[in-house]
Amino acid sequence: MTINVGLIGYGYWGPNLARNIQATDGLRLAAIADCDPSSQERAAAAWPQTQILSGANELIEGRGVDAIVIASPVHRHAEHALAALRSGRHVLVEKPMVTKSEDALLLIEEADKRQLTLMVDHTFVYHGAIRKIRQLLDQDHLGKLLYYDSVRINLGLFQSDVDVLWDLAAHDISIMSYLIGKSPSTVSCIGQRHFENTPTNMAYLTMLFEDGLIAHTHVNWLSPVKLRRTLIGGDRRMVIYDDLDPDEKVKIYDRGVSIQTAPRLPTEKKVDYRTGDIAIPALDRTEALTRVVSHFRDCIRSGCKPETGGPEGLEVVRILETAQQSLTRQGQSVPLLG
Repeated sequence: MTINVGLIGYGYWGPNLARNIQATDGLRLAAIADCDPSSQERAAAAWPQTQILSGANELIEGRGVDAIVIASPVHRHAEHALAALRSGRHVLVEKPMVTKSEDALLLIEEADKRQLTLMVDHTFVYHGAIRKIRQLLDQDHLGKLLYYDSVRINLGLFQSDVDVLWDLAAHDISIMSYLIGKSPSTVSCIGQRHFENTPTNMAYLTMLFEDGLIAHTHVNWLSPVKLRRTLIGGDRRMVIYDDLDPDEKVKIYDRGVSIQTAPRLPTEKKVDYRTGDIAIPALDRTEALTRVVSHFRDCIRSGCKPETGGPEGLEVVRILETAQQSLTRQGQSVPLLG
């Protein structure tokens, strides 16, 4: 059975979603809604067989769609997703899911009550590189995790309704949550807004876990270069994930240290360094967004819970909310909200 899909928003990310929806077996791009006339024109030119509508309400209140994909501005996510669920449609919403935890909880409750699929487009979770790293962690290949350190910087794009945390750090938090599978106990964040009447454009986010793991994310809209790099250190092996490397996105380093008590001076510690091989695993090259859309289809058909469903979207929002609170307190450590 073909699932007719309506898309809300045809700005930056909408065209990518539209392409993948139409290319996925069992899905049909039935309608696109956007209030901007220029976006409507672009959508009509790209998808002449698809109904083009002038607003989200027209799509939600109309007929002919079974599921709604939301790529509207972040501050409209909660409104559009709730209306779509209440109309009986399955929902896939772009990251971040919403801007408030209470809105996320409301969406989760509504989807559960109506037995509808609610999924968040945490695209990088479906990337072949991240899947490979998760496999390494599941097999205890790295040993006890010590740190998670990521950098996501570039020049722009400045957003009008969210700051750099909600725009860029949302990616890294979703990746970290998927890989580590547990919540931080405290969050601290410092950042800066360098231009009047604009959002925070750079930030440093630190998360501490009960078992000693420390996670750090650096995000920046004002970098002269684009970097997308993550280091994950275990007491057995370490991994570098470089999303911009065309051929070797994941490298596994058989390197580390061991701490031993010096036999003659028990109060002193001896540090031994281990330098082993570097492994570069083969990765599944399927486009991550193709996996997202296919998984959405499968969840609708089977009724199973998405890998990045409401609870996973809520986790990212909780961490971002806590980071925002720390940011207003000039970096004070804040227990995870909720």
